[in-house]
Amino acid sequence: MARRQPTQESNFIRQVKKFFLSAFVVITFIAYFLHEKGTNVAAASPATSPTGTGAVNTATDPSTTNTTSNTATNPPAPTATLPPQASSYKNGTFTGPVANAYYGNVQVQVVIQNGKITNVTFLDYPHDRRTSQEINAQAMPWLTQEAIQAQSANINIISGATLTSEAFANSLQAALTSAQ
Repeated sequence: MARRQPTQESNFIRQVKKFFLSAFVVITFIAYFLHEKGTNVAAASPATSPTGTGAVNTATDPSTTNTTSNTATNPPAPTATLPPQASSYKNGTFTGPVANAYYGNVQVQVVIQNGKITNVTFLDYPHDRRTSQEINAQAMPWLTQEAIQAQSANINIISGATLTSEAFANSLQAALTSAQ
């Protein structure tokens, strides 16, 4: 059986199909890029006031967690890796330095009352990527609760949020050092 030679018309159809497939891939990439860029612009920015006045504490607000995931919106009671520090802290509000978490910076502010940590607020955290927003929405309440329970910066690292956890501990430790 003889094989037919492709005609000029079938070559043209093949080229048109390749063109439309390539155009589809490029348009899909552009749409994804614009979607990600739009999501980042619309994302709520963290409070950057050094005093924290008027700031909403997204770290302790359970309504900020992703309710579509299978994880609970209220974090479980964490256990500290090390016992709480024996020393007491000075009362007041202390701000830690900015710590690099690779995908963004982390900065915390700690409130000390009666010599104990009563609140930890995130002043900055990685939030310019959708993945960072999802991870940190889950991790920030846990980190805050764990720091309050441990009464120190000696906290468990949260799997999946390792860099944020480490930067959180570094910023918190510096704030607690200034509170001693």
